[in-house]
Formats: sequence, C-alpha cells, structure tokens
Amino acid sequence: MSSTSSSSMRGLVQFIADLRNARARELEERRINKEMANIRQKFRDSNLSGYQKKKYVCKLLYIYILGWNIDFGHLEAVNLIASNKFTEKQIGYLAISLLLNENHDLINLVLNSIRKDLNDPNELYNCLALHAIANIGGKEMAESLSSDVHRLLISPVSKPFVKKKAALTLLRLYRKYQNCVHEEWADRIVSIMNDPDLGVVTSVTSLVLALAQDNPDLYRQCYGRAVFRLKSILIGRAVEPDYLYYKVPNPWLQVKLLRLLQYYPASDDPDVAAGLVDVLQFILEVAGESLRNVQQSNAQNAVLFEAINLAIHIDVGPVLMDRIVGKLGMFISSRETNLRYLGLDTMAHLAARAEDLSPIRAHQTTVLNSLRDRDISVRRKGLDLLYSMCGYQNAVTIVAELLKYLEVADYAIREDMVIKIAILTEKNATEYKWYIDTILKLISVAGDYVSDEVWQRAVQIVMNNEDLQAYAAHTLLRYLKGPTYYEAMVKIGGYVLGEFGHLIADTQGCTPIEQLLALQDKFGSCSAFTKALLLSTYIKFVNLFPEIKPQLIQVFHSYSRSLDSELQQRACEYLVLASLPTDDLLRTVCDEMPPFPERTSALLSRIHEKQGKGEDRRTWFIGGKSGVSDTEALIEGF
Repeated sequence: MSSTSSSSMRGLVQFIADLRNARARELEERRINKEMANIRQKFRDSNLSGYQKKKYVCKLLYIYILGWNIDFGHLEAVNLIASNKFTEKQIGYLAISLLLNENHDLINLVLNSIRKDLNDPNELYNCLALHAIANIGGKEMAESLSSDVHRLLISPVSKPFVKKKAALTLLRLYRKYQNCVHEEWADRIVSIMNDPDLGVVTSVTSLVLALAQDNPDLYRQCYGRAVFRLKSILIGRAVEPDYLYYKVPNPWLQVKLLRLLQYYPASDDPDVAAGLVDVLQFILEVAGESLRNVQQSNAQNAVLFEAINLAIHIDVGPVLMDRIVGKLGMFISSRETNLRYLGLDTMAHLAARAEDLSPIRAHQTTVLNSLRDRDISVRRKGLDLLYSMCGYQNAVTIVAELLKYLEVADYAIREDMVIKIAILTEKNATEYKWYIDTILKLISVAGDYVSDEVWQRAVQIVMNNEDLQAYAAHTLLRYLKGPTYYEAMVKIGGYVLGEFGHLIADTQGCTPIEQLLALQDKFGSCSAFTKALLLSTYIKFVNLFPEIKPQLIQVFHSYSRSLDSELQQRACEYLVLASLPTDDLLRTVCDEMPPFPERTSALLSRIHEKQGKGEDRRTWFIGGKSGVSDTEALIEGF
C-alpha cells in the first residue's frame, strides 16, 4: 500500500472516530438536559422529603463532576446544611464545597448554618463545618468564623480529631487572609503543642510554623516546647505505636519541629540548649545505623537533613560539625539521586553559614562532577554549592569550570549560571585583567542568556576603576572585530568605547576609524535599543575624534529619516549638535561620565529574589556569609 493511500485510510478512520464521539456527546447532552429538566421540576414541588432532596442534589453533583454547567440547585444544597440528619447535612456540605467559591453570592446564606454547626455539641457536625470552611475559605469566612474555629481548637472538651481539623482549617484561613489570626491567641495556640495526642501536636505545629515565619517574636515561646517535644519523642520514646513509621517515631512531627527551631536563634536557656544538642547527637547516631528498608531510610534521612540544617543554623561545636561534613560528603557521592540532591542543598546551607570553608572545599572535585549529573535538579544544586564555596583561593578554578560547562549546560539553567559567574568574578577578582577577560568570555559564550544586569554591572565596574578602562576598551574592540558576536557585547562595547576609546586611539589596530568600523559592522543587525545606544557612542566619537566627523555625520543623516521615532529623534538631535559652528556645546554634552555611586548589585538582588519564596521560607541565602545578611554592594574596586 502506498503512503498516500495509507494516509487517506488513517484520515478516514479518524473521521469516523470523531463522528462517533460527536454522536455520543450529542446523546449524552440530550440525556443530561432531560434529567436536569426532571430535577428542576421536582425542586419546584414543595412536598419533597429530605431523602428526595438529597438524592436529586447528588444527581446534580454527578452531572457537575462530568463537566456540565449547573445553574440551579444551589439553594437546595444550602437548605440541606440546615437539616438535623447527618446524611443530608453531609451531602449539603459536599455540594457547597464543590459548587461554591469564596466569591459566590450565596456565601452569606451559609455562614449562619456553618456557625451553628461549629457551636453544636455533635463533633461530626463540627468536622463537616470545618471541612467546608477549609475548602471554600476566603476573607468573608475568615472574618466571620475564625473565632469559632479558634474556640474549637483551644477548647478542653474538643475531641482530638476536632482539634486537628480546627488547627488545619485555621492554617488554611491564615494562608488566605492573615488578619484572621489575632495576636492575643498566640499563647493559647502554642500551649497546645504540649497536648498528649501527637496528631494534634502535628497539626498545631504546622499552624505555628506558618505563624512564626511572619511573627517570630510573638511565638517565641514555642522554642522550648519544640525542644521538649523532640526530646520526649526521640530520647524518651514517648510515642504510641500508631505514630511509628517503619520504626521511626513520628518523622513528620520531627521534621516540622526541627524546621520551626530554625526560625529562631540559639536559646539562652542552658537546659534548652543542652537538650537540643542531645537531640541532634541522638539523630546523628541513629543515622549511622545501616538500614535495609527503603521507607525507613527515607523517613530517617528526612529527619537527619532537617537536623543538620538546624545544627548549621545554631552553629554547634566543631566536633559535631566535623561529623556533619563527613556525612554530607558521603551523601553527595551517593548513587541515589535524592540523596545527592539533599546533600548538595544542605552543604550549600553549611557553606552559607560557615566561617571556614576548607572542609567543604575538600569535596570540590565531587561538586564539580555534579554539574554533569544526569538529573537537572542535582546540577542546579551543584551550581548553588559552587557559588557558595567559591572564594579567592579557588575562584579561578571554579569560574573556569563553570565557563567550560556553560557551553554545554541546559538552556533552563544558563541564565542562572551567567548571573552567578558574573557575581563570583566580581567578588573574587584579584587583578583587573582576569575580571575583564572572564566577563567578556562569559558574554561571548552565553550570548543571548546574558541579561542587561550583567553587562550594565560590568560597565559600572569599568567606569569606577581607571586601571580597567584602557584594557577593557582594547579587549572589547578585539571581540567586536571578530566574526561572531552577541548583542550584549555590542552594548558594552559601544558604551566603553564611547567613554574610553580615546585611551587606545594611538595603539596599532585601535585607531578611531577602526573603532567606528567595528561598531558600524554590527549596527545593521542590532535591535533598536542597541542602535540608539550606538548613536550616542557616535556623538561621543564626534567630540573625541574630529578626523572621522564626516563619516559620523553621514550616519546621522541616514537615520534622521528612520521609521523608529527614538532613532530618528536621536539622529536629528545629534546631527544638529555635530553641525554647530563651535564645539563648546558638544564638549559640554559629551563630557566624560562621572563614576557611578555605590549601590546594591542588581545581580545580587536577582539571586535573592529567587529565594525565600514559598510556604516555608528559607532562613539562609546561598552565596556564603555575604549572602546571609541583607544584600550588600559588591566591591567597586579590587
């Protein structure tokens, strides 16, 4: 059979299949419309029993789940909530959770019914109401019902399963509308962390974890309670069998408590501090045991990594820290992708906090190899760690490896790599030639992935350091004369040559006409923004190099009729300026730019913008000590 006939046959089969699907859809729509008309008629009858209302609401829910629009039945669902029968109330709550959202017009009608169920002595009614609040949420519900939810949470007569749901419901409301949790509630909420039921403690800890991130001082009393609970779970073994996960006692609660402690500095109370050290030592000792069960290993490693992060945060003694570095070195060499990822991430945390990076730099070869890992998430973490562990001692090696890897790196991480390489080059440069050579090689390799912040920051450095200016102009001209180029190179070249091209004008191969030809050769293929920048460079050339003034005036003439309004305006203004009988105004306008004032690096700001966002915000930034505190301006000179 020929390919043409085979293609025709496939087309015919597809056509028949589409026809059948359309027919089935038409039949389904007919059946749905008939059923909805019947349900609408039933609802108009006022003598429907509660069972019948429940049955027809269920049918509407099924139709809604199939993807059909429901334009009636909402009020019937709201009426079911007020029923005294649990099954009818349950269907009513299910219906409003599916059919209503926080901005729906009927929300006001259900608020009183929900509040009534929250205050009902029946725990099952309480739970149904809490589910509905958590699923719908919104500002209106938060303002009206948060106090009732809080009352259920702190009530001494509430059952544990109600307290758990109340804590999670309050957390849900807080994430949508933070003002629903009042400051005076802090002590009562934290006190529930001492509840004998570990399920309640786990739920309340999730709530406190979110609250403490925004108001650490208000919930500071949670620190001692968290340490006490960790000590009782691990050392005291005060854990019910139901909360043992493959012999690991309640790993979810352990992780939450360890994370919570990272939002506070080390405690001044010697008993609390000693108890925490005992907990961390116990976790590290248990982690040394060989495990055969995958689930047990995963749970134990989750606790271990959070404990290591906490140990780094409170800066435990050197003995414990040496054990931590040794374990992290084993993890980053592991065969398991997850362990390599977590090991690199935790070691980046250590590098961001440690005063002495030499133990981490001992693993530099392994970290460099992680850039070629088969998993891109591991490659990202390896890049973060290299960024954090780079210093004067190893900057040349790390930056050279990053530049080499940049040529074959995934497109998804190239922009991030470019920013990190630019920052490392600036922070750790000991001589200006290496800085200029590295930045320009970065631009020539990365090309379109070089953001404006990179070349603009390089211009700032050159402008503020006289020793850089001539060498930078000479090196840029060499790149511009090459056959291949990227627009970022043209931008920085145009800016630097316009300011400092006269410093190399007497050098062989760098005459004014050669500088002009190198820029003009790239002019035609540049964007409008770059062309506008080059026109500004050319008017500077008119002031610096009168001998090439005729060629420059010709360029201004040609672009004075450009369709781009920005280019046309610049060309016309520069043409008038260059044609004045005297050069007094020209010299004033084209005077050398003053040094840039000290400012926070835009590159460093870009790095920090990507961190600290999310449900559990980080307490540290990658990039070593300079990245831990508020962003500081990078060096303006060497």
